[in-house]
Amino acid sequence: MAFLRISFILTTVFSFFSCNNDNMDSVPAVSIENIQVEEGSTNNNLEITLTLTNAVDYDLSVDARTADGTAVKGNDYTNFNEVVVFTAGQQQSSFNIEIIGDDTPEDNEIFSIRLENPVNVTIDNRIALVTILNDDEHIFSIPETGYSTPETYEGMTLVWSDEFDGSSINTSNWSFEIGTGNWGWGNNELQYYQEDNSSIINGNLVIEARKESIENSNYTSSRLITRDKKSFRYGRVDIRAVMPEGQGIWPALWMLGSNHFQVGWPTCGEIDIMEMIGGGNGRDNVLRGTAHWNQGGHVSYGQGYTNESYLSNEYHVYSIIWDEQNIRWYFDDINYNTMDITPAQLSAFHNNFYFIMNIAVGGEWPGSPDNSTLFPQWMIIDYIRVFQEL
Repeated sequence: MAFLRISFILTTVFSFFSCNNDNMDSVPAVSIENIQVEEGSTNNNLEITLTLTNAVDYDLSVDARTADGTAVKGNDYTNFNEVVVFTAGQQQSSFNIEIIGDDTPEDNEIFSIRLENPVNVTIDNRIALVTILNDDEHIFSIPETGYSTPETYEGMTLVWSDEFDGSSINTSNWSFEIGTGNWGWGNNELQYYQEDNSSIINGNLVIEARKESIENSNYTSSRLITRDKKSFRYGRVDIRAVMPEGQGIWPALWMLGSNHFQVGWPTCGEIDIMEMIGGGNGRDNVLRGTAHWNQGGHVSYGQGYTNESYLSNEYHVYSIIWDEQNIRWYFDDINYNTMDITPAQLSAFHNNFYFIMNIAVGGEWPGSPDNSTLFPQWMIIDYIRVFQEL
């Protein structure tokens, strides 16, 4: 009798473990896959499907929640944080996440869906990425509005201009600087300059900054100069232009002393008629006018001006009035900076200077482009005019 009792207990125990092992082998795993969805111009529902490796005859569940990446809940999609239930025999379960559409060109954005707290199920793939594909076009357009300046001034004569009215860039006025310069043109900039990024469109010089790879650079742009072709000492300079915008974008309309190659920078002097570092409000609407020179080392003096709207919205006129006494900077004929150049240490500003127009990408000052930066970017120049006293 004792032997029979022990045999029965052992048989029961073995049977118990055998049943539990069978149940463990049949426990399903739940998975979720990466998915892409077009943003659209209106809100739309994205269906997310969770799949089990095998159906079972009991209920199970898993928590699903969203987490921000470059896409932000409330701006790009609606938050989701719920328990997803599979009833007995069910092998798939779905839920919807609302994607918030708009008409604003932007980069593709991502957020994640995370599976947690499984009940009666294991998790095979815990995180899935959702990519919201931008389907809004970033389209080149020339504004129809903006500020302009006269073609004549009392007591002055027009000594040189380029109205960009021809079919191509006038090589009697402009040359191109090519490549990456020394240490990214002295500023750790990221672009490769080439001729291909400049053109004449509807009476405008258009400089285009692109996200494309050439040599060891991931961006391209153009840098036009008048060195050895057109240089001036003193006068009024008017440049009517539309700026690009965005983080890491650095347009400039400026001048260097014509003796640059002989004496080097900053001894040659530099006059920044305007420059801007992009990156949203407080940057895309702020211009700076600055002078640089050598006074026992690099010295600079400048002031900024904050416009109500982005400088990319319409044409503005960037000007300097430069004489033996002062350099005065103007934005739409508003004088926002003045520098006395009579001291002896400022002798560089009594020599000839040539013009430079370019869009830099990245660099020590603006920082690099990020996910918010749209490409291409354009600087549109309607005219450059130089007036001098009679």
